[in-house]
Amino acid sequence: MAELRIRTMQAADRAEVAELICVSTNVWFQMRGYPAVFPGGPETTAIYFDVYEALDPGQAIVAEDPSTGRIMGSVFLHPRPTHISLGIMNVHPNHFGKRVAGAMLKQATELADSQNKPLRLVSSGRNTDSFSLYNKVGFVPRYLYQGMFLDIPEEGLPFQEAGEEQVREATLADVEAMAALELEVTGIQRENDLRYFVENADGIWSVSVFEDSGGKLDGFMASCSHPGCNMIGPGAARTEEQTKALLLAELRKHPGRSPAFMLPVTAEDVVQTCYRWGAKNYEVALGQVRGDWQPMQGIAMPTFLPETS
Repeated sequence: MAELRIRTMQAADRAEVAELICVSTNVWFQMRGYPAVFPGGPETTAIYFDVYEALDPGQAIVAEDPSTGRIMGSVFLHPRPTHISLGIMNVHPNHFGKRVAGAMLKQATELADSQNKPLRLVSSGRNTDSFSLYNKVGFVPRYLYQGMFLDIPEEGLPFQEAGEEQVREATLADVEAMAALELEVTGIQRENDLRYFVENADGIWSVSVFEDSGGKLDGFMASCSHPGCNMIGPGAARTEEQTKALLLAELRKHPGRSPAFMLPVTAEDVVQTCYRWGAKNYEVALGQVRGDWQPMQGIAMPTFLPETS
């Protein structure tokens, strides 16, 4: 293993971590013939530092080269009441193959074990190296998602779905019910995240909820409009019909853009409807858990920021 020092990420690391995320991710994809994921540069990837520090200050870690003081790798850890999420993990291309990721992952597993909590993540199915890394320390793929994107015309989408009239903008008064619904559907609890989305202090988040005729909340869907995270989700709902209405409501908020989203492959009606809207696949993703988990009791759509496995 390369000589390194694991330490807590500091405010002064923001620019270097943003550059690390951008360079590491782009190089990995370009080495395999794919286009750069972050063409906008480190200015766009700074959002990962900002969001995780806003939610969990002092929880992220970096691997540092003690001889130069330069950051070799970084990972965002996200403790929640029911589990710990492993956010985006990156290693600088100069240190690929030096087991830097393994050293950071060891810190994450030790933290989870010390709190007796499962560790969860969503990973790209294209990266078999990371799959092996996670699998060796006890992660098991529990959920399979297909990553899709949809080019939305400037004039918006012409489609209609049943139940759209039951979708409205979320308010802070909805957060407790949203958290209870997600716990029911997925077995995870993260009320602070949901409040953060609805408060939208950054001006980049949007959240819709699905309400039945009696005022009961049956689903929610968030989306992000930042160049570093152009995604629909996270979301959770009891049925595929509710999921379609929520997804379409959030897609309508992004005219002229091409947001990505992840659907459970078992949500066949939602998947086929998205094809009808013109959506295309870009990858398959794995929801992985190290420790206890529960099968989905509805439909859940994860995202990568913050990690919402």
